Amino acid sequence: MKYYIIAGERSGDLHGSNLVKAISRLDSQSEFRGFGGDEMSKAGVQLIKHYDQLAFMGFEAVINFYKIARYMRECKADILAYQPDVLILIDYGGFNRRMATFGRKNDIKVFYYIPPKVWAWRQNRAWQLKKDVDRLFVILPFEKEFFKKYGINSDYVGNPVLDAIKAFVPNDKFVQANNLDPKRKIVALLPGSRKMELHRIVPLMAELAISNPLLHFVVAAVQNLPSELYKPLKDLQNVTLVFEATYDLLSHATAAIVTSGTATLETALFKVPQVVVYKAGNLEYAVASKVVKVDYISLVNLIAGKEVVKELIQQDATVEALRGELLRLIEAGEYRENMLKEYDKLYRSLDIGSASENTASLMLKYLKADQKSGA
Repeated sequence: MKYYIIAGERSGDLHGSNLVKAISRLDSQSEFRGFGGDEMSKAGVQLIKHYDQLAFMGFEAVINFYKIARYMRECKADILAYQPDVLILIDYGGFNRRMATFGRKNDIKVFYYIPPKVWAWRQNRAWQLKKDVDRLFVILPFEKEFFKKYGINSDYVGNPVLDAIKAFVPNDKFVQANNLDPKRKIVALLPGSRKMELHRIVPLMAELAISNPLLHFVVAAVQNLPSELYKPLKDLQNVTLVFEATYDLLSHATAAIVTSGTATLETALFKVPQVVVYKAGNLEYAVASKVVKVDYISLVNLIAGKEVVKELIQQDATVEALRGELLRLIEAGEYRENMLKEYDKLYRSLDIGSASENTASLMLKYLKADQKSGA
């Protein structure tokens, strides 16, 4: 069968690549084409556009409206030319919701793996998903019940982040290769993978490092962002930047400062006590605070349904608050131990087998059933 897959961000590229590998094992005649990144390309997807041309967020998306619209037109034309058996959308809600509508209008079956977080805000968009998507494959335990309220067919498949962590093979030379002192405690800094995230969070992380000269801070940096975004941290004596090695870093960290996102879940699954920090533009935050329907911003707290990790958001994200929380995380004691116990519960709730394998198996089952029925 022919599969067209669209992933517009770094995490979607990773999860898309694992899904492609799983489908390939089940469908020997599979062909893949779409939008994604290096991991999907290595897995066998013929890439039409790389995600690094698509990763806009917030105000960035507004000022790049015409560029995004052009990419959408290119994508639609390519889908029609390719004539896939199914269009598989992965996360990247702003772009992919429109592609779902396009797929429906052109009688192309639409599967959505890791659907938009409409439970967090703009819940009425769930009705659009019901209209345009044939099946949702959700990765958080509470999502199935949420979508059920809207009469949407969904399957809880487990979480691909846990898959990636289970498959991770540590680099035995990580400490030596990055000139880290094995006797010193490492504080991991995960500022994110988007320009605006780093623009707002890196200066705060630099202040924290300056105020804690005896701690060794190691930054999970990414290659596809301009190096100047890390400039406030680069020249500090107690800071080291490591590129494309987040999991190795978390394997050695005592504690972590994490920008909200998938990284909060990754950090928890590596059993690293963390504090979550997030800053948005004033207008962006004012709008979000009126429409967001959830009590937390980190996946750890959302899945647990309570505060497991501290969230320092907007005006609460100060160097003083961050420093106080970090000291609590580093010190052995009840606070740190309780967080680790909650991490264990979180791990068990997500550990229902490989999300990629589960999703691939279900997708093939539904596609074959449709072929038999002539749908």
